[in-house]
Amino acid sequence: MVELQEPNAAVLTFALMLSEILFYSLDRAIRQYRKFAQGNIDRAGIDITVDQWLVLRVIEEHDDLTQAEMAERVFKDQASVARIIALLLKRGLLKAEPLPQDGRRMRLRVSTLGHEVLAAVQPVVLSNRAVALAGLAETDLAQMRQSLERIYTNCLPKTPVVESTPAALPLPDNTNR
Repeated sequence: MVELQEPNAAVLTFALMLSEILFYSLDRAIRQYRKFAQGNIDRAGIDITVDQWLVLRVIEEHDDLTQAEMAERVFKDQASVARIIALLLKRGLLKAEPLPQDGRRMRLRVSTLGHEVLAAVQPVVLSNRAVALAGLAETDLAQMRQSLERIYTNCLPKTPVVESTPAALPLPDNTNR
């Protein structure tokens, strides 16, 4: 039999501190929303995952993107997007057409069945969003979007500043070393 022990003060302090970290709260909310959204899609009897839906929507909106560009838009690695695309093709939700200018590459298009699935999911998606955002005023949402955009911008890679040597100063002669 395993004996349970009371958590010590350090563990409780860490848990309390973690809950005060904004990024922890954001991740927690996003993960809970994804579980909630997937559960509602499943209960509606629609055979698609949130990630598959995202890829399908991106292709519907931009059928000229590379897999790398799709991966960036759905926040997945390229291998995951490739697996999702292969599954969507196999299920007939996508179709692949050769590009006229490059026969080696394919343009992905949402099939008729894919459009039907997207149409079936849309009311569930709208309901999920409404439930998740209930009690938040439009001004709150606008401020949240602005704040999240600022965080995103703050985290973009910075272009390094290359300092140049002024032309008037001679460069040191390293031949005597």
